Amino acid sequence: MNDLRKRPAGGRSARWTPWVFLAPYLALTAVFFVYPFINAVLLAFQQTNGPRSHVWVGLDNFRFVLSDPDFYTALWNTTVYALVSVFVQLPLALGLALMLNAGRSRLKGFFRLLLFSPNLVGQIFVGVIFSVIFMPRYGMFNQFLQALIGWGLEERWLSNPSLVMPALIVTSLWLYVGFNMIYFLAALQNVEKDLVEAATVDGAGPWRVFWHVTLPSIKPVAVFVVVMSTIGSYQLFELPYALLKGFGPKNSGLTIVGYLYNTAFAAGDLGTGSAVGWILALIIAVISLAQLRISHAARE
Repeated sequence: MNDLRKRPAGGRSARWTPWVFLAPYLALTAVFFVYPFINAVLLAFQQTNGPRSHVWVGLDNFRFVLSDPDFYTALWNTTVYALVSVFVQLPLALGLALMLNAGRSRLKGFFRLLLFSPNLVGQIFVGVIFSVIFMPRYGMFNQFLQALIGWGLEERWLSNPSLVMPALIVTSLWLYVGFNMIYFLAALQNVEKDLVEAATVDGAGPWRVFWHVTLPSIKPVAVFVVVMSTIGSYQLFELPYALLKGFGPKNSGLTIVGYLYNTAFAAGDLGTGSAVGWILALIIAVISLAQLRISHAARE
């Protein structure tokens, strides 16, 4: 009995064993997260002229950004894109998911892959491809419009400031509708079929079944998709940059991350670029929290 109460050999070293295994992770976190995070906070309050020139300027970087018309152009473009993502892209994704979930065709798996596959190629590749598709006269999109409605053959989508955002939206729909459809399709397959059948037996039509049974069942996934789509929209950069080979005439395709890129890397002002990043982080946090609060209130 006394032997059982004795401290096992190597007890002190065993206490440090978990920390030995955690050490690589903690070291990587410190190097690639903690240090950059602290440096980004300090950098936002400094004016830089190259990597070794740092002058403390307090809130001047934030004042400059909030007084710059180009920032508000970028904010407007990004917000319009985010609204389209939520109110156009996601309903299309949900509609496709409902169609695939209702069908019993053996080709269902093929159509899932077909609709999801654009997301596999990446934003840069898609931007390059659609820059050719939107070419005037010979581009596939103008040819399609000409055949469909007899208009659009000579339209210059990527050089007309009023058409740049519609071109960007069409490109993003092709890229992301199938991706978000997968989330909705997975949620729809977990809806209780007994509830759907009971509502149908009670005389509920398709719309009532969807509104009162299906939608409440998939609400957690829907909230997740809305929040993630909004965050992704406000982080948009590669797609317009590749599609427009820049940010379009009169900054018509400029996003907030694009404005950060121009400020921090094209102009070399890393301090102001860091300030833009923190303003963007605040915008995303506020919008995401508001969406979560609204969804929580609707659930109650």
